[in-house]
Formats: sequence, C-alpha cells, structure tokens
Amino acid sequence: MNNPTPKPQSAASGSRTEAFFESLVFGHRAAVLAVLAALLMVLTWQGLQVRPEASFTKMIPGNHEFINNYMDYRQELADLGNVVRIVVESKEGDIFTPEFQEVLKQVTDEVFYVPGVSRDGMKSLWTPNVRWQEVTEEGFVGGAVIPNGYDGSDAMIARLKANVFKSGQVGVLVGNDFQSAIILAPLQDVNPETGQPLDYRELSDFLEQNVRDKYASDNVQIRIVGFAKVIGDLIDGAVQVVLFFVLAVAITFALLWLYSRCLRSTFAVLACSIFAVFCQLGVLNLLGYGINPYSMLVPFLVFAIGVSHGVQIISAVLHNTVKGADKITAARLAFRSLYLAGITALVSDAIGFTTLMVIDIGVIRELAIAASIGVAVIIVTNLVALPIIASYVGVSKGGLAYARANQDKASLVERLFARFARPAQAKAVLAIALVLCGAGAYYSQFMKIGDLDAGAPELRPDSRYNRDNAYLVENYSTSTDVFVVMAQTEAEQCVAYGNLVWMDQLAAHLSNVPGVQKVSSVADVSKFGNFGMNEGSLKWYGLNRNQFITNASVAKAPEGLINAECTMAPVLVFLNDHKAETLDRVVAAMREFNAERAPDSVEFLLAAGNAGIEAATNDVIQQAQIKMLIWVYGVVIALCLLTFRSPRIVLAVVLPLMLTSLLGQALMALMGIGVKVATLPVIALGVGIGVDYGIYIFTKVREALADGKNLIESYAYTLHQTGKAVAFTGVTLAIGVATWAFSPIKFQADMGLLLTFMFLWNMLGALVLVPAIAWLLRIDNLAAKPAVDNSASAPADQRIDAAVQSPVAAKKAETEPA
Repeated sequence: MNNPTPKPQSAASGSRTEAFFESLVFGHRAAVLAVLAALLMVLTWQGLQVRPEASFTKMIPGNHEFINNYMDYRQELADLGNVVRIVVESKEGDIFTPEFQEVLKQVTDEVFYVPGVSRDGMKSLWTPNVRWQEVTEEGFVGGAVIPNGYDGSDAMIARLKANVFKSGQVGVLVGNDFQSAIILAPLQDVNPETGQPLDYRELSDFLEQNVRDKYASDNVQIRIVGFAKVIGDLIDGAVQVVLFFVLAVAITFALLWLYSRCLRSTFAVLACSIFAVFCQLGVLNLLGYGINPYSMLVPFLVFAIGVSHGVQIISAVLHNTVKGADKITAARLAFRSLYLAGITALVSDAIGFTTLMVIDIGVIRELAIAASIGVAVIIVTNLVALPIIASYVGVSKGGLAYARANQDKASLVERLFARFARPAQAKAVLAIALVLCGAGAYYSQFMKIGDLDAGAPELRPDSRYNRDNAYLVENYSTSTDVFVVMAQTEAEQCVAYGNLVWMDQLAAHLSNVPGVQKVSSVADVSKFGNFGMNEGSLKWYGLNRNQFITNASVAKAPEGLINAECTMAPVLVFLNDHKAETLDRVVAAMREFNAERAPDSVEFLLAAGNAGIEAATNDVIQQAQIKMLIWVYGVVIALCLLTFRSPRIVLAVVLPLMLTSLLGQALMALMGIGVKVATLPVIALGVGIGVDYGIYIFTKVREALADGKNLIESYAYTLHQTGKAVAFTGVTLAIGVATWAFSPIKFQADMGLLLTFMFLWNMLGALVLVPAIAWLLRIDNLAAKPAVDNSASAPADQRIDAAVQSPVAAKKAETEPA
C-alpha cells in the first residue's frame, strides 16, 4: 500500500471523551510512556521490599461479641490463646531418666529466652509454677515438681516420679504413656526486644533450628504445635508458591505465543502483567502492608486479570493490522474500541473486591485492599501502557503472516460456539442450565462453615504439623482445642458458693455435648480441696455451703483459674477437635444454658481459647457470606447497567456468573471444603474476574447490533473479534492456577481448584449461556432503539477501513476540535 501512514479519526468516529483520552495517551505517547516507566520502576523497587507477615489479631474478627469478651480478659487467659506447645518425646523408655530430664531442662531454658514468649505464663515440669500437692495427716503439703537439690540420682528420679503423679499434670503436661512431656509457651503480639509485631516466620525458624534440630536425636523427638507454628509453616509453604508463579508465567508465555505467533506481543503482555504484580506489591509496601499466607493468591489474580485484558488488546491490534492499519493506527483503534469495556470490567473487579471489606477479619480486609490496588494498577499497565508499547513494537512478520493466514478461517471457538445463538441450541442450553441450577441449589445447601478436618486444615493431612498434632491428641487427655467460657461475677465473688454451683452445673451440662472431652473450672479445685482437707474422704468430695471452708478449699487454686480481682473464673471445655459441627454444638448448648437458667449472680460470657475464637470467626463468616454476595453482585449489576443502559444485557451478563457461584458452592460441599477465612474470598474474586468475559462479549455484540445485524450474525461477529481471546484467557488462567494443586498448603490447593473451576465455568458461561440468554431476552430488538450513543461503537472493520483507506479525511478529522 502506497498511501501515507494514516492517523485514526479520534474525534470523528468517537465521542468527545474517547477523543480526549485517546489524544492524551497517543498524542504524547513518548512522554506518557516515560512517566509510566519511571513510576513502574519505583513501585517495582518498592515491591521487592515487601515481606511476608502474619498476625494473630488479624486472623480473628475485630468486633465480635466473643472476641470483645476475650479481649477484656486477655491477660488472664494468656495461656489459652496464642500458645506454642513443644512436645519432648522419649523414643526409648519413659521420661523418668536423667538423660531425658536433662534434655527437657535444656529445651525449657531455650524456649524461655525465645523473643516474644510470655515468660511468666510459661509452663513445664522444670518451671516453678508447676507444682504438686497432696493430703497428709497434717493437711496439704506440696512444692515444685522438680525436687530441691535435684541431681539426677535414682532417689531424685523416684521423687520426681512421685511428684508428677501428685501434680495432676498427667495427660496435661505429661503424656498418658509417660513417654513425653510438654513445654507450654504463651506468646505476646509484640516482640519486646524490637517493639515490632511478632514475626511468626522468624519464630518458627528459631524453633526449628534452636529446638527441633538442636535437641532431636536418636533417643529424643521434638514436636511443635500452635498457631504460631501453623503460620510459620504456611509462610514457608507460601514462599514456595513463587515457583508456581514462575510456572504460571511460563505456561502463559507458551500459550500466548501459540495464540499470536508473535514474540513481541507475547513479551509485551507478559511484561505489563508482571509489572502490574510488582507495582501492586510496591503500593502495599508503601502503605505499610506486608503479604500474608492468605493474600498470596492476589499476585496470581493480578497477573491473571492483567493477561486477560492484555490478550484483548493484542487481539485487537492483530486484527487491525491484518486489515491494513499501521502499528500506530492499530494500537489507537485497539485502545479506542476496548478502553471503555476494559475500564468498566476493571472497575467492576475493583469495587467487587472491596466488598470483602464487609467481613470484619483483618486478613480478608487486607486481601481486599491488595486486590483492589492490583486492579487499579492494571488500568495503567495493561489498558494504557500496553497499547502505547504496541504502537512502537507493532506485530512481527511471523505474527502478521499467521493472522492473515487465519483471518478468513473460522476458528475452533467460532465453530464450537456460534451455534448457541440459534433458537434450537439456545433452548437446549437453557434447559441444561436450569438442571445445573437445580443441582447446584440442592448440593450447595450442604456447604459447611468453618474447618471440616481435625488438626490444621490449612496444611496437608500428612504434614509434619498435623502428625505432631495427632500425636498430642492421642497421648494427652487435654486437647489442644479449648473452648473457654468466662464466668463473670461481682468483685471477690467468683468463688462464692452459689457461683461455684452454677459453674458445676454448666460443666455437667457441657460434658454431655458430643465432642466434649472434659470440662474443668475452679469448682473442681474446690471439690478436691474439701476432699483433701477432710482426710481424703469421698463423702467430702463436693462443694461446701460454708464460705469460709470454700475459701480455704480454693486457696491454692492453680494460676489462671481465678483472676486477681476474683471477678472472672474461666470454665475450660476441652474438645475432640475444632470442626464446625463440634463448635456449633458447644455454642448451641451454651446459649441454651444461658437462656433456660440465666443465673443472676454470675454471667457466662462466650468465648475464648482457640476453639472459642474459631467459633467467632465461623459466625462472622456465616453472617458475611450472603452480605458479601449481595454487595458484589449489586456492584456488578450497577456498573453493567451504567455501561450498557439495558436491564436485559445486565441479566445476560450476570445470570451465568450466578450459576457459576452456585455450582462453586456445590463443589465445595461435595469436596468437603468449608467456607472459612481462606476460601470465602474466592467466591467474590471469581465473580469479579468472570464479569470481564461478559462485558467484552456484549461490547462487540452491541457494536454489531448497532450496525443492523441480527443476533446470530452479531454473535458470529463477536466470536470472530473477541471469542478466541475469551476462550484463550479462560483456559490459560485455569491452567495457571491449576498448578496450585501441588502446593504444600492445602487451602491454596483448595483455592486453586475453586478458581480453576470458576475460570473455566465463567468462560463457558460467557460463550455458551450468554448468547442463549440473549436469544431468550430478545436482545437483538435493542438494535432498533439503542439506549446509548453507539457512534463510538461502530464495528471495528468499518473504523479500520475508514482509517486506512481515507488518510485525507483522517488527517482532517485529527485537526478538528474535540
């Protein structure tokens, strides 16, 4: 072609807004690209500084009744909240040997000096706050479990053994088989040496290197459990996720090249999407946020969304170039035809992600912030920077030749999906969709809230942590899953006879709940005290109405069962596990007790302990999941309505998303995946990303309808323009997140499975169900009365022809005022 390089008709063929933005971006493209490059470099440098983080308080609801009650008595309940348990196990023989006791002493000393350990609450056979007590003819006698002057001799070992039996610590700090002993270490939220929040990864590494690796031997095995260790293992596993990100990039590179056969376009899309990830991390770092195990999926999502929109841009550039446009014109036309749809989709994504803020859990709110920032960055990197880069690098000869060779051929996507706009196939699709909707509604009712597995469900069942936890559950009487009810009274009244009776009745009530192992409180101490003060007569094993006798019976109550002001006494409920149904039964039984009996002198407050906090988290998630879906769909519907000005188009876009959400919930029920902190955001994220497909499809459908085509012709045109890009994006993203199935972190594998399903189903819904719903709603009638100004949406082929074939008119249009 001998015509001079034309310029596109910014003002003539588009609205004033489009003309303004197009002129702003491409009229000063070198300056814009330089500014963006400098900004991206600064944010990328900041992104490299971001560090993994985790916080106990961010994992729990911020304003739940249970949590508020726990926070009021947090100091008194220090050893029932964020606690690490180190189990020292003897592989040969029992714990009553000098060699084992020496190791136990050394490990206790080592843990005592771990930064962040609350030393006054630490317990071990070697700490002075673990004592023995017995009744003699002279009354109570007792002392520290480790005898004074202990030297490891046979006599001292014999005394130690007797003291352990008298201490009541068998099954608590000493294994029922006497082959192991526990060191219990409560943790603070702040490292007192640095004044910074406790670094759980650093703590976990310290315990591994200075406790497990240092003291484990052929005769001794070290096991470590607790929230901090779970988080440490999660962070270690999350770091490995970087490998999955690299694998996802490699897979995307290969598929992009197969799709375009143009290395320039492939590198441009990948570079912009990867820069979007680093910039998102950079903004987070500037705002003072880190990245925790639960927000590790956000970089994947940002990369995925970036690729999704980048493919649309490159597809449009390829198409425009094949039609004869030069590289600048092709890029400008791609920007003009897609920036409105792209911004609408990305704003829908961002606002949809911010709906997660309704969930009052810190890590989910940070995830919402991170995802929204990432989407905002994509607007700059993939909708602005990518077209400018394309205007410089253009399309390679190989890519252009491949596109020209296939321009008149119906792609596989066109051959497979064009038929679904026809009445017969549309009816069949709608019938299948109704069946799937019914199946999804049926199975989704079995979806559970909370953890459905014992141990740490975030990790694999065969992980070292879960093996350690299983050992502790099997060999100790008191579980690691503790539900704490706080008995609150007037000052100095927590051991009043009447209040102890209520605690005793509550213990009897809860002991009959399935899943409860044992219930303990200061009332049990009083019973034992009365028993001991009366020569061990079983007739005296009970509560005494004489307050002076009761006061004497609890005089040596263990630390933690009464607070200093005697206004609160915890009732400890040891559970078999922290599964959702177990917690639901305990909370229901507790509420039933309060409702039916409602004592005046004591108020039983829920709840503390790791199981109580888990129950509060489940409650928040149960209340928030419906609210979150209402918000995310409300935002998507409002933005689609604002963009297309047609309720029928909005229905066609949103109904497939709703079906995907319903089927996703059914899949969670069938696979035993509970709705919890890790999985709840996936539902909102799936909707946010899925809406992109429908918006891009209806942008092209509306173009064709405005050109006078019927629905069948319009959908065929849409598939030719963007259908291949939609299918490619869905498959590529699904393959990328499917690699998470190999993650050592179970909840990331679960999220990968759910996102893979949602990516594929959203893609299929857009290509199969959208045209069927469009036929049902008679959307082709909109062509006669367009609801919006469609001048900017004239079919791309006509705009390209005008730009390429009429350079004089284009030049004139370029000089006209916008």
